Amino acid sequence: MSRNLLPVATGRDTTRLLAQHFRRRPAAVTLAVLGFLTTGAAGIVAPRALGEIVDVVQTGAERGGGEASDLAGPVIAIVIASVVGAIAAAVAVAALAQATIPVLAELRETVLDRALHLDAGRLEEAGTGDVMARVGDDVRTVTDSLDEAVPLLLTSLMAIAFTAGGLFALDWRLGLAGLLAVPGYVGALRWYLPRSGPVYRAERIAQGERAESLMATLEHAPTIRAFSRETQAVGEIERTSSDARGLAIKTFWMLMRYGARTNRAECIGVLIILVAGFLMVRGDVVTIGAATAAALYFHRLFNPIGGVLNVFDDVQSSGASLTRLAGVALLPAHDERSEPLAGEARLELLGVGHEWEPGTPVLHEVDLVVEPGERVAIVGASGAGKSTVASIASGITTPTSGRTLLAGRPIDELGPGTVRHHVAVVSQEVHVLTGTLRDNLTLAAPDASDEDLVSALEVVAAARWVAALPDRLDTRVGSFGHALTSAQAQQLALARIVLRDPAVVVLDEATAEAGSAGARELEVAAANVVRGRTAIVIAHRLTQAQTADRVVVMDHGRIVELGTHDELVAAGGRYATLWNAWSGV
Repeated sequence: MSRNLLPVATGRDTTRLLAQHFRRRPAAVTLAVLGFLTTGAAGIVAPRALGEIVDVVQTGAERGGGEASDLAGPVIAIVIASVVGAIAAAVAVAALAQATIPVLAELRETVLDRALHLDAGRLEEAGTGDVMARVGDDVRTVTDSLDEAVPLLLTSLMAIAFTAGGLFALDWRLGLAGLLAVPGYVGALRWYLPRSGPVYRAERIAQGERAESLMATLEHAPTIRAFSRETQAVGEIERTSSDARGLAIKTFWMLMRYGARTNRAECIGVLIILVAGFLMVRGDVVTIGAATAAALYFHRLFNPIGGVLNVFDDVQSSGASLTRLAGVALLPAHDERSEPLAGEARLELLGVGHEWEPGTPVLHEVDLVVEPGERVAIVGASGAGKSTVASIASGITTPTSGRTLLAGRPIDELGPGTVRHHVAVVSQEVHVLTGTLRDNLTLAAPDASDEDLVSALEVVAAARWVAALPDRLDTRVGSFGHALTSAQAQQLALARIVLRDPAVVVLDEATAEAGSAGARELEVAAANVVRGRTAIVIAHRLTQAQTADRVVVMDHGRIVELGTHDELVAAGGRYATLWNAWSGV
């Protein structure tokens, strides 16, 4: 199933974004760089000192004996270099953590912020799995890489650079001999890099598809069982899992072939160094100790290069994850600025049409004006377009054609901050967040006092059951907390509207999940919330339409009737039929 996934940043944009974050921590970055440089420099002391020991031993053998004190200098140098290297490595890793962990935390927060403020339609296009894979799997991949792969990679790169410098310091010809192995490594990289990047990106996408299929199946399990679609659902999970598994195996085999190519380069390099050292010693160009040091230097490259190989898989994987995180983080920031409305909260839908899928219109030339303080109920069969009208009226969805005006201005010109401040939506999908009851309420009004909270609860007829809770406003609700009934959760959502105090309220079947018990109480609560506000109520119970100022009847994306409850009943049309069926007349 193809999806319009969230964007993926280019490598250049990702690097630029990370550089902006790291520039805020110059001390930690500088200390990390100095630590890794010191570690690399300390690492080349031992091979050079061992070469000097070889020369001391050879000289002593030629003289028929030598002084033990001649070995003291190289041995002490090895000990000091080992201690300094260990300390520098510890400092470098600690400083790197101080620099990178806050950056990752900021990046994660930015990604979550951008995702939370995306349009609902855009999130649906991308799929829940894509979002969850980015804030879950991708963040975890980068975190694991920062803990192990990145420090090992930096240490290895420093060791490679200083070891190459040590070879040239011994003799430029030995250095050139070592460079003859470079084409082998370059060839391995040129084979691996162009192939691995796309595969890793595809693997991340496949993981998102797998998460999407798993979450969709679990979320809609009752419906799947009701229609006996278990086999198809499990088949979709198996397909997406197989795709992700196949790509993971493909990356593993690519890494194995990459390792074989680099092992071949290592073998060639060692042979060249040994042959060059032998010829130069025989020609009295260098000492046996220098040739020994050169061989040790090149052999010392095996571990750093092996380290790069071992972590390159993680680095490539985390690089793909970083580009996916950066793709969301670089989305435009939401504008929280709010402006007062220039006039009264008059809501107008003028010639509005909409297509969720190209070529399949769900609304046709809808004209609706809701006067300031007026409550308009919209009724109709499922699929009539009621929720689409609610989404467009609240500014969540931009219509394919036509205009939406609020206080005489196009709603898309007001800015998202202004729209969110003046227009509030409550749907039938009510969420209770994990935390205290107070936390759930102050989401709408962070500065609200306890008196404000209690007053809002009284408006929605929830003060009594809240007072009966063990810790009242401090009672923990949500996961692992006090379980709220559907009606109580909806009262909580309505109380947030009271605290937010918007000019326009859109209730999209906001009392649909209450069931018959408490339905009347919820309807009264909803009526209290919208009183004095411009309101659109998607009515699933016709008693809500009965008390509205006007009723809109929709059918197949069109307004077919408009008037008061009494007028429409008297007209004997579609609404009258619905009302007679509802009331049992």
